[in-house]
Amino acid sequence: MRRVDAFTPTAEQDELRGFARTIAEIEWLLLVLVLVYLVAVGPEGESGIAIYMALFFMGAFVLALHYVHFYKNETLTKLGVETLFMIVFTTWVIWYSGQINSPLLNLYLLPIIASALILGKVVTAVETLIVIVCYLLMAHDSNNRFDMLAYWGKMLALVAPVVLVAYFTTMLRADIRYAVARIKRISDTDELTGVYNMRAFSAILRRTFQQSVRHNHPLSVVMIDSDNLKAINDTHGHEAGNRLLQHLIREVSEELRRSDTVARYGGDEFTILLPETDRRGAYETAERIRKSVETSQFDVRGMHLSTTISVGLASYPEDGGNIDVIVDKADRALYRAKQRGRNRTERYEIDDHSDQEPPSRPDLKCDASS
Repeated sequence: MRRVDAFTPTAEQDELRGFARTIAEIEWLLLVLVLVYLVAVGPEGESGIAIYMALFFMGAFVLALHYVHFYKNETLTKLGVETLFMIVFTTWVIWYSGQINSPLLNLYLLPIIASALILGKVVTAVETLIVIVCYLLMAHDSNNRFDMLAYWGKMLALVAPVVLVAYFTTMLRADIRYAVARIKRISDTDELTGVYNMRAFSAILRRTFQQSVRHNHPLSVVMIDSDNLKAINDTHGHEAGNRLLQHLIREVSEELRRSDTVARYGGDEFTILLPETDRRGAYETAERIRKSVETSQFDVRGMHLSTTISVGLASYPEDGGNIDVIVDKADRALYRAKQRGRNRTERYEIDDHSDQEPPSRPDLKCDASS
């Protein structure tokens, strides 16, 4: 099936902005916990000054990244840099608050959790390794003479929680993302054919049209209707009708590019979005689809059945500057194809204004300004 990626640029940015808010909250929590330590313990001299300096720079870093918007889009690289900066800040604070014996040692769990939830296994593994190295360096610095067995037993006790938190949080992230993706697929697809339903398609149509207008690129909408679904249902039963629709989608998908999108409008009607495609290109694609369907067959209980389709299309900017207009004109072209004998492809023509109007397509209406 030809479908766009599960995460469109807009949806991906929404997700990344959510991740950025989560990291910002973890950073503020980290700052608050260090501030509570300063108020409760009140280290003096060089240690106190060093921790206050770290608090100042970390606070300035968070404010600059999250509240002074000098960048346009969130990226995973930026979020990764933030988690690394949290590790650096935590290491600095722990170093000046007792090193391996610091009461703040568990603050390392915060950047690890943030990384595991947002950045995935590889980055989390790297950052966990960095934290372990920091543990070893701090323990070595404060234990020039130590019993090896006691030393490694202590290090294992300290490192184990970090590794376990990293592992289980990463697994939790994978399970959550799988569940969200599955729910999204179910909510966005037609169960019988596996292509987009109209709710999902309308959102894609709106975004793609806005991009076409912004960059002055062509776009075409193709509407397809099976010519004999009712006859096959009446003669061979609804199972045969379902096989027909699945067969039709297979044939349609074989003729589309990865950037094209097909959706089931309902019944035996399908809609195709062809970005970067003018009227001529859309007509050639529609004709390939029509001929492919016409010359192919599908099996139902040992019988070889066939079908044909009627196709209508309209394009931006040739046929209008509004997506509602383009959809309406593609619908009129489809209606004319069926009136003229079916099994044919029709482009919208100026005289496509019959007294008998084609059915309305409210599910396809998209406000170009939204």
